Amino acid sequence: MPAINRRQFIKSNLAGLLLGLGTNSRLFSGQLSEPFQPPGRKPEEQFGFSLGLASYTFRAFSLEQTLAMTRRLELPRLVLKDFHLPLNSSTAEIEAAAAKVRAAGLELYGCGVVYLEQPGEVDRAFSYARAARMRMIIASPDPNLLPLIEQKVRESGIALAIHNHGPGDKFYPTPEAAYLRVKRLDRRIGLCLDIGHAARSGLDPAEEAAKFSDRLLDVHLKDVSAASPEGQTVEIGRGVIDLKAFLKTIIKVKYRGTMALEFEKDEKDPLPGVAESVGYVRGLLTCL
Repeated sequence: MPAINRRQFIKSNLAGLLLGLGTNSRLFSGQLSEPFQPPGRKPEEQFGFSLGLASYTFRAFSLEQTLAMTRRLELPRLVLKDFHLPLNSSTAEIEAAAAKVRAAGLELYGCGVVYLEQPGEVDRAFSYARAARMRMIIASPDPNLLPLIEQKVRESGIALAIHNHGPGDKFYPTPEAAYLRVKRLDRRIGLCLDIGHAARSGLDPAEEAAKFSDRLLDVHLKDVSAASPEGQTVEIGRGVIDLKAFLKTIIKVKYRGTMALEFEKDEKDPLPGVAESVGYVRGLLTCL
């Protein structure tokens, strides 16, 4: 395979995209008047998984602005954080917001990360996901609630993926901590592997994906500046994570879910960094 560097990745995958990011005022106004044009085949499609966006990335923006930016990034799937659709919304409000996402041409596949500390919060989360017709809840539940969660999963058919949150997290600092809690439960209860927090825990995300592939339901895709608790989010390809090795593992284990980009940097101006990250990931995928 010919060598290809970072600059070539970005150039080949972002040239057209970046032309419009900073010049179109409607991008930030949230207007979606143009007919949605389905993008061409993306490199990830040949491997059977999809790229998406964790809406926490655009936490400083409205739902309408988030949808506009996600479309311009050509990310077809979205997982909503409650910034954009509060968990205490009425059924009518949830249904209306979900309809807005789908009208934008995006798949609303899940919500999260949702923190579940009381039984009532479990009930509310599953009712919320059901009203929005989501397939998955990405969560950090109190382990004592797992029997109730298993019951809800079986009743609703909605999966639940436990998110590892790195050093210092009380229950799920690592993917293994989550896996040990769920391995004997319904198989629709599994892991959301956050590769940034895995790296911050001193772990190799590729190895974690391989070890726990039988319960890998979702991925939060990012890069970090250091493989230590001090690591911070950076543009993908600029940090310490060996993304090529991770993608090779994802392909090898035949992962069929979503890898949702979650960009925690530049809260007020995240779009350039997300666009760079999307281009880098798709550039790598064209070489695998």
